[in-house]
Amino acid sequence: MTTLRIEPLSLTGTIRVPSSKSLGHRDLICAALAWGTSQVEQVSVSRDILATCECLRRLGALISPLEEGGQTGFKVEGCRPHQVGSLLDCGESGSTLRFLIPLAALSGERFTFTGSGKLGSRPLDPYEAIFAEQGLTFEKGGPEENFPLVVQGPLQPGHFTLPGDVSSQFISGLLFALPLLPGDSTLEITGKLESRSYIALTLSSLQKYGITIEHKDFLTYRIPGNQQYQPRTGAVEGDYSQAAFWLTAGMLGRSIGLLGMDPESLQGDKAIIPILQRMGGQVVFEGGTLISRPVTSLGTTIDAADCPDIIPVLTVAAALSQGHTEIIHAERLRLKECDRLKAMTTELNKLGARITEKPDGLSIEGVEELNGGIVDCWNDHRIAMSLAVASIQCREPLTLVGAECVSKSYPEFWQDFKTLGGQYEQCNG
Repeated sequence: MTTLRIEPLSLTGTIRVPSSKSLGHRDLICAALAWGTSQVEQVSVSRDILATCECLRRLGALISPLEEGGQTGFKVEGCRPHQVGSLLDCGESGSTLRFLIPLAALSGERFTFTGSGKLGSRPLDPYEAIFAEQGLTFEKGGPEENFPLVVQGPLQPGHFTLPGDVSSQFISGLLFALPLLPGDSTLEITGKLESRSYIALTLSSLQKYGITIEHKDFLTYRIPGNQQYQPRTGAVEGDYSQAAFWLTAGMLGRSIGLLGMDPESLQGDKAIIPILQRMGGQVVFEGGTLISRPVTSLGTTIDAADCPDIIPVLTVAAALSQGHTEIIHAERLRLKECDRLKAMTTELNKLGARITEKPDGLSIEGVEELNGGIVDCWNDHRIAMSLAVASIQCREPLTLVGAECVSKSYPEFWQDFKTLGGQYEQCNG
C-alpha cells in the first residue's frame, strides 16, 4: 500500500487529460464486434480498460497496442463473440462486467465471470431476470456474491424491459448485443430514467460503428437484428470525469488549463462545467484549452442523478465554498467501488469539513480551509484523487493512505499532479 505525504500547495499549469474511460470501453467493444481491422486511438490505459481488452480477447477479438506513428491505443481485429477462453476476469470494472454479460450470451457457450473488490456484490438483478425469462443459465456464486458467475446463452430476440433507476450499464449491455441477434428486438425502460447521458454515449459509439437503433426519448428502443458492426479508425476524446479534478483544483487554487477536451461532448460528466460555474467558477474554453480560474466559490444544489462520478470532487468543492450545498439523488454512489457518500463524509470531516450524510445525498456547510492530517482512500480511485485536490486548501500536510488505487482509471494522476506543481513524498511502511 502506498502512503503519500502531500504538501498544501496550489496547482497551476496546463496538462492533457486522459481519454474518456466511458468512451474507451464502448469503442473497444464495438471494434471487437466489427469484422475487419479497427484502430481505437488515443486510449489512456488503465486497469479497467485492460480488463475490458482481456475479456474481449477471451471472446475472440485480437487486440494489440498500436506501435506505429507514435499513436497510443489499440489495433483490434473483431469477430462475432465465441469462446477462446471461458474465464472472464473483470477486475473491479463494473462497465466491463455489465457490458459483456449479454455478449457472452450470444454464442451459446458457457462462460465464467469473476472479479475483485466490491464488484462481486454490485447488483446484477436485471440480467438475472432476463436470463430466467429466457430459460438461460445465470448461476451466481451465492445469494450475496456474484462470483464466480456462470452464464450461458444463446440470448434470443424479443421484447426486453429494464427499470430506469438501475445502472445504465445494463441498458448499454443489451444495446451492444441485440443488433447481432437473428431477429428484431425492442427494449422498454420503465419508470424514471437515470444516467441518460451514458446511454447517449453508447448510441453514439454504435452509430460510428455502423449499428442502427431507433429510440423515443431514450425510453423505448427498436433494435433491428442481423446487423453487422463496421470497422473504423478514430480517437477517443478527453475524459470529463478526470477533468473534474483539475477544474475543481483551478477554482480552489490557481489557474489550470486542460487540453484534449471536446466542447461538444455528449459525456454526462461535462456537467462539471455548469455546476462549477453555478458555484461562481470561471470555467471557459479559450481556443483549444479548457481553463479554470480561481474564485471565491459559493454553495449550491447539485443533482447527482446523471453525473455520479464527479460527486466526490464536487464534495470537496462544496466543503470549501461559502454557504450551504445540498447534493441530491446520489444514492447510487453507495454502490460504487466503495460507499462514496460515506467515504467522502468520513475523510473530509477528519480534516475539519462540515458534512452530514443523508440516505440519498449530502448536506454541506462550507469552511474556509481544512486542517490536514491522515486520510484513507477506501481503495477507490475517485476518493484518492478528490482528497488530493482537497490538499491544496489544507493548513498542514495531508497524508493519503492507499494512493496507488488511482491506477484503476488514471495511472498518470500523480505524475500530472506533480507537473502542475504538486509536491509529495512517499512515506515508509
